[in-house]
Amino acid sequence: MALVPHTPGNFAPHRSPVTDPRWTDSGDSDGGYGQIFAVLARRRLWLLGVFGSVVAAAAGLTFLTTPVYQSSLQLLVESNYQGRDQNGDRASEGQFTDSNVKLDYSTQLQLMKSSQLLQRAVDQLKPTYPDITVGHLKEALIVTQVEDDKTKTKIFEAIYTGDDPEKTQAVLQAVQKVYQDYNREQQELRLSRGLAFINDQLPKVQAEVREAEAALEAFRKNQNLIDPEAQSQTILEALSRTRQEQQTNQAELQATQAQFASLQRQLGRSPQAALLASRLSESTRYQALLNEIQKTEIELAQQRLRFKDASPYVQQVIDKRQRQLALLQQEAQRVLSSTSTGTSSQGDRLLTEGQMGELDLNLAGQLVETQTRLQALQARGRSLSQTEQQLTGELQRFPQLLAEYGRLEPQLQLRRETLQELLKARQELGLEIARGGFDWQVVEEPRTGNQIAPNLQRNLLLGAVAGLMLGAVAAFVREGVDDAVHTSDDLQKQVPLPLLGMIPELPRSVSVAEPTIKLPLRRSETFTTASLEVIHWPPFRESMDLIYQNIQLLNAASPLKSIVVTSALAGEGKSTLAMGLAMSAARLHQRVLLIDADLRRPSLHKQLNLPNDRGLSSLLSGDALFQHGDIQPSGHDSDISVLTAGPTPTDPAKLLSSRRMAELMAMFEQTYDLVVLDAPPVLGMVDAMLAGSFCQGVMLVGRIGQVTRTELGQAAHTLHQLNVIGMIANGATSTAYTPYVGYSAPERLPM
Repeated sequence: MALVPHTPGNFAPHRSPVTDPRWTDSGDSDGGYGQIFAVLARRRLWLLGVFGSVVAAAAGLTFLTTPVYQSSLQLLVESNYQGRDQNGDRASEGQFTDSNVKLDYSTQLQLMKSSQLLQRAVDQLKPTYPDITVGHLKEALIVTQVEDDKTKTKIFEAIYTGDDPEKTQAVLQAVQKVYQDYNREQQELRLSRGLAFINDQLPKVQAEVREAEAALEAFRKNQNLIDPEAQSQTILEALSRTRQEQQTNQAELQATQAQFASLQRQLGRSPQAALLASRLSESTRYQALLNEIQKTEIELAQQRLRFKDASPYVQQVIDKRQRQLALLQQEAQRVLSSTSTGTSSQGDRLLTEGQMGELDLNLAGQLVETQTRLQALQARGRSLSQTEQQLTGELQRFPQLLAEYGRLEPQLQLRRETLQELLKARQELGLEIARGGFDWQVVEEPRTGNQIAPNLQRNLLLGAVAGLMLGAVAAFVREGVDDAVHTSDDLQKQVPLPLLGMIPELPRSVSVAEPTIKLPLRRSETFTTASLEVIHWPPFRESMDLIYQNIQLLNAASPLKSIVVTSALAGEGKSTLAMGLAMSAARLHQRVLLIDADLRRPSLHKQLNLPNDRGLSSLLSGDALFQHGDIQPSGHDSDISVLTAGPTPTDPAKLLSSRRMAELMAMFEQTYDLVVLDAPPVLGMVDAMLAGSFCQGVMLVGRIGQVTRTELGQAAHTLHQLNVIGMIANGATSTAYTPYVGYSAPERLPM
């Protein structure tokens, strides 16, 4: 077969990670809780180890710690003396006890903690517990005021903590007795002081009451008053009624005057004349005499028509008329009870006065009656004016009297009330002293102390919490120290290359060799596996098929003819993955050439049980012609040909960089559909770069849990001038690679 010259310029254009959009940095996105749990699961031995150690330490400390016991006492603390109201309930602090002592619970609390009271308790406890001291009680005894819904109550609680349950009860019993004795002593002292104060004040208050009573009594005698306020109110009411009556009388007077004037105009007489005329008109005898006189006058007129005035007949009639007029005057005097001169002019007037009709008589009666009422109203008006003047004069002297009375009367009332309170308080204090006061009520009796420490359950819980926290810290510290890549996400974040696929981690059923060295702080060692078992493992085959399809899709327009498979370090499974990639391509009816380009430590011939007398190093050395015998069948697939590495040369780099290598690659690409090179690791040698320079693509393999971030970054940087098409994550533990039951083929090992 003729060799065709081949240069790197004939290959697909190389892409740099700087310009290739596939190398775009995806950034260190936050993995969230999933990443945290993944770290904890990966470092679970560290987490569980620290957790177990802390819990065991907490349990050991619990059993070794001396037990602590606690007992409590509750007292209802009242003031040393409180009065009682009419219902028998306790009232406020007694006003006549010691005025310098007030109901102050803060002060009461300090007194209960004082060394003086605690010394009494120590004296009682000394026979039984000689080692107890006041200082010890101050430290071990806690006295507080109980709160209910953020409101302080009258209940005080004493809590004592010690190493003996019987001692805790005995101490609180002694404290209870001391507190109750102290309360009784204070009651007796304060009640005695209060009673002495009352007895001292009583004579003074009684003298003040007598003085105030004498002053008020003298005031009443001098002013002739009982209650100035009530009397002044009475005068004011009388004055108001008088003025109201004046207004009413004035209105009636004006109305009566108008009526009187109207009646006088209608009658045309004065009231006296009208009264006279009405009396004469009502006299029967007077009216009879008037009738006789009228008849005589008629007769006189008739005689004068017949005779002259000098005629005896006329004179006889005139004499008769004169006699009748005299009788009329006498009757008028009798009726009117008055005297008359008997003149003719008066007689003529009497003839007209006594002749009033019924209407005139009524008007005359109304006129007389109106005059009488008018005179009465005028007299009443004068009387009311006099009364008003008298009341006003009396009222003017009351402001000064009221001021004086207002000063004397409240003073007397206040002193009487003070005297009454003193007498009542003396009686209550006497009864309180006779009863012996009252004790502070025990709400909760002291009992045998309960063990409060050590609390095994609480300590174990705290130990568990602390263990989890410390274990998590240890796990993350270990994770931080470990630079290895543990997930495919870490692999992608470290090197911004397309992830072509992930190879699942080998199960236990696939035989593996034990690692040569195991160190707890080193990353996992590489396992030497039987390559043939691995490449026939169904999940591995399916993963490689997916990887091959991804490679095809990346270069659909111009399929890659040659690919270099390399890794950052040795032992990452690149040789096995190269064989798997060749098998996946062969199953798709591709003619595949698998070349072992690792001239320093070839392994492909060992895995495929092929001779290695001749190989790539033989073709690159000298001017040896290519022979068809140099290409060997794989023995497992007729579409896969294998070119082993051949004898180990002295300078592999020189051979891989020769023009001969370029010519061979050009020939292989024309003959085969895909050429797969198993190249040496990238770090530490230049062989992988030299082999990749003659191929159209480079595929980087990284074993999860073995390769470090630093090594992976160095390898990617070393290959950045080549066309690195992507990465493969080997040994992934994702559940996404668990074979689907319906489609997974049964596992089989090669025959």
